[in-house]
Amino acid sequence: MDQFSSHPLYRRHSIDSAMSSLWEFYKKKFIPLFIISLVMSFIMQYASTFIDIKEIQTITDPRLMLEKIASYIVPILIISIVNLLFTTILQYYIINNPLNSETSIFSSVINSFKYFIPYLIIMVILAFAGSIAVVLGILALVVGVFFSLLYIMTLYLFILPIMMVEGTNIGDTISRTIKLAHRNFWTNIGWVAVIVILLLVLSIILSGIILLPFTGNFIKTLTNPENAKSVADMTTNPAYLILSAIVGSLTLPLLPIFACILYFNARAGEEQSQIITQPNPENDRVRVEDLYAKPYADDHPDNPEKKS
Repeated sequence: MDQFSSHPLYRRHSIDSAMSSLWEFYKKKFIPLFIISLVMSFIMQYASTFIDIKEIQTITDPRLMLEKIASYIVPILIISIVNLLFTTILQYYIINNPLNSETSIFSSVINSFKYFIPYLIIMVILAFAGSIAVVLGILALVVGVFFSLLYIMTLYLFILPIMMVEGTNIGDTISRTIKLAHRNFWTNIGWVAVIVILLLVLSIILSGIILLPFTGNFIKTLTNPENAKSVADMTTNPAYLILSAIVGSLTLPLLPIFACILYFNARAGEEQSQIITQPNPENDRVRVEDLYAKPYADDHPDNPEKKS
């Protein structure tokens, strides 16, 4: 872990320093992070064209609609796997490039495959556990669902940094994820809530900006719901797909950077507490003078020398 202690994101953070570090790192590494994210966004946008939203909207029979959605399981799985792969590449670059300038985009792509399969397995486990947590959250109404999602997101953010710093053993990764996520639990949950809200606000603002060239179609839909088909056509417009990919590339690196901050903050706190609680052998050593009664002070009334 010594080599990672020199990482620019490795330190004890407050919420202010966490946001500041995130922004500084994002600016410093913007070009490579944007390139990786842009390639990812284009692939995701292209893969999403295989899912015909317009056709689903025309189906009124619930049974036929479910059958149609089921037919899109393969494209959805491909999109999910590609998303996880590029997330692994981004995370690898963010963790290793500041420590080794030879870590390029290309080497990050190659080396990230070492972590991808264990990461995929853990994500399947997390998705299963997450679905149970959400169902339990539904029983506790809206607050329970929101808390369950935040908790799953917190666990998710710890996974890749732990794997890339501490090893790819799946069992160890899961146990370390739970341990670090529950260390300063409410702080972690609070920080994740802040970053989720921040990303939602940014996404809404940026989505509004890319809708500006297509405002006419959007307004027509609001005034006449029968024109909803025009919005579906807009989402397959090449210009819209390109703009969406570019805008998505601006926000995609933020979550992996924040995941590093969350992990390194937990590790720094853990190591600091170990140093504080570590016993000092010099203080615990028994000395010869400890075996005898301590002499009286010169001015002590019971001092034998004074009485004489």
